[in-house]
Amino acid sequence: MKEHTYQSKIEWTGNIGSGTENYRSYERDHRIIFENKPVIEGSAAPAFRGDATKHNPEDFLVSSLSSCHMLWYLHFCAVNGIVVVEYSDIAEGIMVEEENGKGRFIEVTLNPHVKVKSQDMTALAAELHKKAHEYCFIANSVNFPIKHRPTVSVKV
Repeated sequence: MKEHTYQSKIEWTGNIGSGTENYRSYERDHRIIFENKPVIEGSAAPAFRGDATKHNPEDFLVSSLSSCHMLWYLHFCAVNGIVVVEYSDIAEGIMVEEENGKGRFIEVTLNPHVKVKSQDMTALAAELHKKAHEYCFIANSVNFPIKHRPTVSVKV
């Protein structure tokens, strides 16, 4: 078994003078820093007093599932002779928030749209989404269902 380690640094930038004196006295802004990579400006989701122009943890969770699925899918297509020429996904996550403020994601749906080189590739191209889901590191790390609604067509 191989073990891989990933590290990020978070710096809160939302102290506007009085720190966390009260719920409204600070911004949720922060920087997400990875060594030798561009800094990401983050915040909370707008529903939680965050800046809508910045990325939030919920966005990252949904996009991580989508990105991981895509990378495994492209890998399995490549090793199975399926030539993907276009790939896009509109992923959607549903999170519920309880009255006490606790929350959790209850599902994420991936909607990958794939274009392949020729018609004879479409059946296997559609089937490989199942294998990509089985191997996705992020999907294997969450405790809610991930649904898939893939479409496969031929690039004209």
